Amino acid sequence: MPIDLDRFAKHLRAHADSTPPGHGKCGEYVRRALQAGGAHFNEYSPPHYGKQYGLTLERLGFHEITVDDPDHFPFVRGDLMVMEPHTGSAAGHVAGYDGRNWISDFVQRDFWAGKKYREERPHYAVYRY
Repeated sequence: MPIDLDRFAKHLRAHADSTPPGHGKCGEYVRRALQAGGAHFNEYSPPHYGKQYGLTLERLGFHEITVDDPDHFPFVRGDLMVMEPHTGSAAGHVAGYDGRNWISDFVQRDFWAGKKYREERPHYAVYRY
């Protein structure tokens, strides 16, 4: 069954806090939004940490795209990003793009999920359905 990216994006926005910081539950919020869009995790458990979402997204039919400069890239609704952790964190981050903002458990100000991510710019991957 295909994933409805409009439903995914609407669910993500409807359930996220309107401003940072989040609650450290990016993976849970993104998982619930994917499920609202029709994704099924029947054969495997979704990852706990945001940084672990790459393989899960590929299993759901997403593919990695090349994004050299996320500050100047034309993202489309339904794109997802998976980011390695910044110094002092172990979880990393996952967020979805709703056509206007990057959203996890909060609406982000930009691609980078916070000050530390913005300063350190850890490795990331972007996935498209």
